[in-house]
Amino acid sequence: MSAARIRARLADVETFLPPVTRSADETEQCLRAENPDLKLPTGLIARLTGVDRVHLRPEGWQTSDLAAAAARPVAERAGGPVDLLLFASASQDLIEPATSHIVASKLGLDCPVMDVKNACNSVINAMEVATALIESGRYRRVLVASGEQPSHAVRWRLDGREQFLRSFAGYTMSDAGAAVLLEASEASEAAAAPAGVLGSRFVARSEHWQVGTLPTGGSVNPHAVGGSYFDMDGAALQRAFARVGVGLVQETLDQLGIDRSELDFVAIHQVAAAYHGTIVEALGVDVERTLLTVAEHGNLASVTLPLQLRLALDRGLVGEGSLVALIGLAGGISLGAMVVRL
Repeated sequence: MSAARIRARLADVETFLPPVTRSADETEQCLRAENPDLKLPTGLIARLTGVDRVHLRPEGWQTSDLAAAAARPVAERAGGPVDLLLFASASQDLIEPATSHIVASKLGLDCPVMDVKNACNSVINAMEVATALIESGRYRRVLVASGEQPSHAVRWRLDGREQFLRSFAGYTMSDAGAAVLLEASEASEAAAAPAGVLGSRFVARSEHWQVGTLPTGGSVNPHAVGGSYFDMDGAALQRAFARVGVGLVQETLDQLGIDRSELDFVAIHQVAAAYHGTIVEALGVDVERTLLTVAEHGNLASVTLPLQLRLALDRGLVGEGSLVALIGLAGGISLGAMVVRL
């Protein structure tokens, strides 16, 4: 008789996209209004990034509100109490306390909480933490909640072209929320295709941490002298990712004995439409098994992967038994790959 193994099953995923949006054209209009001397070619943002619009949080909402909006229906649909809440995001309400406390309070949850923070890989890293805790038997049901609110860090008044270029990433980023529920599931080792998180790999090249920052609020700039704005060398970031490559994805698949052709869907973090195509080509996966979300929804930071998975479910691209890969790229820089059978 085969022994049963506890796996972390991805039981639910949800996102919240604020209905208010700002088009790329409107962004350029705002920049021209604030910077009359800025020579900004019409259509530059959409032409360079493929981003047509971004989502903006409702007036007065905090990061925790975006997370709670996505997590509330997931918590209500859960088959039992949530044992642990992980808040996972590049954004936060305050330095202290952990934003997970605020999200738990808004959801009415009474369970342990903690924050997991690693830029755009925050959710996938939190899923790694949740998987380890579930498989160890420590918790049975873990709710990962994310709220991203980059709109507060967009620099509108510029002192020149160089500052515009270093602030460029902020003009393509969206506010949004996401939630992922992972549950303990027992399956025989002899089962042909057990559901759950099958495996993951992560890598960091931290020598590149200065390529992109939001340099405020911590000990480096505790009082936000000069404001709280994105500062990023986009070209250097792309070069850093190119040097690291996406080999860990193939390593993850090889470790699991899975061929790329077996993947039903591949969710990939997206910062620009053209860059998505470059990554798909490097991975050697069928572009029809991916979804381009950055054009319609902007760069959603750590909400990107949950959104793509939610859309794939809603559109019938995946379902029970489907094999899915989640591929994360984040400033710092770090990469991650996770393979899940739904």
